[in-house]
Amino acid sequence: MTDVSFYTLIKVMAAQLLMPLPFCTGLLFFGLLLRLRWRRAGGSVVVIAVLLLVLLSWAPVADRLLGPVEARHPALHDWPPEESVAAVMVLGGGYQPHQPWVVTGQLSEASANRLLEGLRLWHRRPDALLLVSGADRRAGVEPMARAFGRIAMDIGVPDTHLRMLDFATDTGEEARAAARVLGEGTQLLLVTSASHMPRAMVHFRNAGLRPIAAPTHYLARRDDTDRLSYWIPSARHLEKSERAIYEWLGMLATRWER
Repeated sequence: MTDVSFYTLIKVMAAQLLMPLPFCTGLLFFGLLLRLRWRRAGGSVVVIAVLLLVLLSWAPVADRLLGPVEARHPALHDWPPEESVAAVMVLGGGYQPHQPWVVTGQLSEASANRLLEGLRLWHRRPDALLLVSGADRRAGVEPMARAFGRIAMDIGVPDTHLRMLDFATDTGEEARAAARVLGEGTQLLLVTSASHMPRAMVHFRNAGLRPIAAPTHYLARRDDTDRLSYWIPSARHLEKSERAIYEWLGMLATRWER
C-alpha cells in the first residue's frame, strides 16, 4: 500500500469514527463500562453521550452548525458578468451503479443537485467546457463521471464540450485533474454541495485554478420553525450535524494536503 492510499485510509476511518452516531455510541459504551467500577463517573458519561446525540439530532442545533458552513459562499444565480470563465465543473458525489434503476435514480440527492445546477449554468454559456468528475475505488465499477457524462449528453451537451474526469477519487484529485485539463490560472465555475464548497475552493485554489463558487444542495434551514417536526430530534437533523462536522474535519485535513 502506498503512502497516499494509507493516508486516505486513515483519513476516511478517522472521519467515520468521529461522526456523531459512532462517536456518541462509543462514548455510551465507555460510560457503561466505566459504571462497573466508578458508578457515578460512568453514569455521567452515559448522560453526556445521550444528551449530545439528542442535541445533534435537534434542528436548532443542527442548523446552527451547518448553516454558517453552507453560507460561506453566496449562491450564483447567473453567469458572472465580465468574467473570463472557461468551464463549469461538477464534482462527484454518491452513486449506486449496481442498482437496476435508471441512471438518474442511481445518483444520490447531492449528485443529482450538483449535476442539475452544473447543466443549468452550462446552458447559459454553451461554448464553455463542462467537466464532470468522480471515480470509484472498487474495481469494475462504473465511475460516476461516466454517469454524469451520459446524462449530460442525453440532454444536449455535445461530447466536444464535455470532459469526464473518471479517475479522481477525492476533491484534491478532482482539482489537480481539472488543472491538468484546463491549465493553471484558468477560471471556472465550481459546482458542489454548499456544505462542501469551502473545502473544495481551497483544493482548487491550491491546484492553481481560479474557481468561482456555484453552491447547491442546501440542507440547513429547510424546516419551518412553526412546525412540530422542527422541534423534535430526528435522523434527518442528525445528518446535518454530521455533514457540518465532516466538513470541519475535511478543512482541517487540507492543512496536511497542500
